[in-house]
Amino acid sequence: MRADDDSAPAAPGFTGPRWLWPSAVVAELDPDAERRGSRHRRTARDWIVDLSCFLLAVLIGLVVVDALPGERDLPPAVAEADQLLGALACAAVWLRRRWPLALAVVLVPLGFLSTSSSGALTVALFTLAVHRPFRYAAWVGGAELALIPLLVRVRPDPELAYGPAVVWSVLITVTILGWGMFVRSKRQLMLSLRDRARRAETEARLRAEQAQRLAREAIAREMHDVLAHRLTLLSVHAGGLEFRPDAPREEIARAAGVIRESAHEALQDLREIIGVLRAGEPDDGGRPQPTLGGLDTLVAESREAGMKVALDQRVAEAAAVPASVGRTAYRIVQEGLTNARKHAPGAEVAVTVSGGPGEGVAVSVRNPAPEGDAPPVPGSGQGLIGLTERATLAGGRLEHGARDEGGFEVRAWLPWG
Repeated sequence: MRADDDSAPAAPGFTGPRWLWPSAVVAELDPDAERRGSRHRRTARDWIVDLSCFLLAVLIGLVVVDALPGERDLPPAVAEADQLLGALACAAVWLRRRWPLALAVVLVPLGFLSTSSSGALTVALFTLAVHRPFRYAAWVGGAELALIPLLVRVRPDPELAYGPAVVWSVLITVTILGWGMFVRSKRQLMLSLRDRARRAETEARLRAEQAQRLAREAIAREMHDVLAHRLTLLSVHAGGLEFRPDAPREEIARAAGVIRESAHEALQDLREIIGVLRAGEPDDGGRPQPTLGGLDTLVAESREAGMKVALDQRVAEAAAVPASVGRTAYRIVQEGLTNARKHAPGAEVAVTVSGGPGEGVAVSVRNPAPEGDAPPVPGSGQGLIGLTERATLAGGRLEHGARDEGGFEVRAWLPWG
């Protein structure tokens, strides 16, 4: 064993001094051991325990040989063979961690032939119960229990009758196997608790990552809904100034005012979103979120930008609409107007909002097909996908697509309990 083995870095997820733990436990707690294909070396505790087991096997063998008077009357050749087999069995104890089953299978018949190997057999049975499942210990232990009556008959105990000697030997063997299984169950319990704690930490980390991802997606949707409308106004008016440099001063001044106001509003919205990203939580002291009451202002802004918008709002008790429902309806109308402005410039847009308590809120944004080809305006098409998800999260539904008579329509229904 190298001197730096005990000072090696602990396995991932392993805490505490490594040298105090069995190498089998360290291997189970190291999730990368199997992937690396490396076998853990003995720890300092393993060396101490293995040395103790070796000395215990030698001591038990010597005590058993000395306790049976018939062993002292054996022919010299038989006694030397018994001692040689016992020495080999005790030396094989050092292999108990690598091949516990094979060692126990070999020592069961060897223990019947060699009295001095009984100590090594005791250690092998204990090791088998610790390092292998119950079925292996049951089969090998059962074979040993079956040989005990014959062994006691061949080598009788001078101080005990045949029956008590058999019972005593069976009791010792069962105690050794039971002790080994207790140690194994204790280790398995510790490993299962550690694995459960590790899984809980992993699940908590995944939940945190999922929450961060959902928050980022929500912020991205909000950023798109807020800024797309403003930036589209900027694009439309800037394009108008570019293609109509000879427009009247009043029209140029009005377009410049809309550009300035839209840029200011977009900057304010962007500042608020960045503030949310920095703070990690919404700022309740910011500007109020838009609701159904802001539809008139939204339509007025679009009309100032040159759009033809017809608003038909038939909502009973609009002030009582839940804030989340009103905000979602506002975003749907805003995205519908933005898409109409980009893809059907000059077309009249019809906005209808209706509903009441118990029947929900229905939103519809329709526009006919544009006259001629629409100028290309950058757009990723993610707005309607985000709105569909937003409506679903609110408990409603959203549909969009081309109309049979031409044009495009966005329809949504939101619950109002």
